[in-house]
Amino acid sequence: MTGNGTDTPLAVGLVGYGVAGSFFHAPLIAAADGLVLDTVVTSAPARREQARAEFPGVRLASSADELWGRADELDLVVVASPNRTHVPLATAALRAGLPVVVDKPLAGTAAEARDLAALAADRGLLLSVFQNRRWDSDFLTLAEVVARGDLGVVQRFESRFERWRPRPKGGWRESGDPQEIGGLLYDLGSHVVDQALTLFGPAVRVYAESDVRRGGAETDDDTFIALTHANGVRSHLWVSSTAAQPGPRFRVLGSRAGFVTYGLDPQEAELRAGRRPGRGEPWGVEDESLWGRIGAGDSPPAGGGRPVPSVPGDYPAYYDLVARALRDGTPPPVTAEQAAATLAILEAARRSAREGITVEVPSV
Repeated sequence: MTGNGTDTPLAVGLVGYGVAGSFFHAPLIAAADGLVLDTVVTSAPARREQARAEFPGVRLASSADELWGRADELDLVVVASPNRTHVPLATAALRAGLPVVVDKPLAGTAAEARDLAALAADRGLLLSVFQNRRWDSDFLTLAEVVARGDLGVVQRFESRFERWRPRPKGGWRESGDPQEIGGLLYDLGSHVVDQALTLFGPAVRVYAESDVRRGGAETDDDTFIALTHANGVRSHLWVSSTAAQPGPRFRVLGSRAGFVTYGLDPQEAELRAGRRPGRGEPWGVEDESLWGRIGAGDSPPAGGGRPVPSVPGDYPAYYDLVARALRDGTPPPVTAEQAAATLAILEAARRSAREGITVEVPSV
């Protein structure tokens, strides 16, 4: 380990420099107080040049095995490679004595996630999962609205992550091979289920409908999930690549009022456009046109009620909290156990859609 003193940055090895690694993890690691991007693992020549151009001085490796050979030079490994590699790479990192952050989904099954959690606990090492959309602007705003009791008793939570992509893009994310852990259920579904569980606690029943709508598509691209939470809240969750007219991002109905918001948090678009946090400019600020609205009995579907100023989105907070956990031993921002709970719901949803039944979720 390199970060022995409190002023010494913790050295991070990043495995994978595709969409997740280059657009999300690398910039957020670089922006975190107390972390430094030490090594990027990628064998693709274009991605190696991209990493070197954006992070001069970063070390490059062609395989993750090179990291295990110099584990004493690193303080954290981030796994941002294809889903099928998450479990073997996280296992190898933990066995090498390295704390790990894994992009979602942590694994293909809740059992695999729990095994990883047990291994991390046995080694006394941090294991966290990158559920960045807990720090979306609209989600942070909704969490405040719910916590203040502005809606009264929440009865139904609707969440949509819908896109219009009528032609498949291909690649492992849209592969029909079960080993790839592709499809929207495990991709965007990981986000909407995690957000629902974060807001309203464990679910006891799951019903789902999952379809392959697009010509040439190999795996689910239009999925609906209904959860009944232990506290009685019902969550209705949609993820789709075939939504020609997307619905509201959130619609939350309570005994006193409802909250509705449209559009997506701006941080992903900002990162993809090359903007970087931590450079003295406002970050994660939603345009006022995207502010949610709260009210009761208002007729206009998008304009009723009063606007609620959005809390700025804060993806950088995730790695700030990871650095604090490594330094001070505080809990990580997202735990492996929480990831396992999300995966249990995704597994139940897949079974529900396949068999046309409602699935009871055992408490763990």
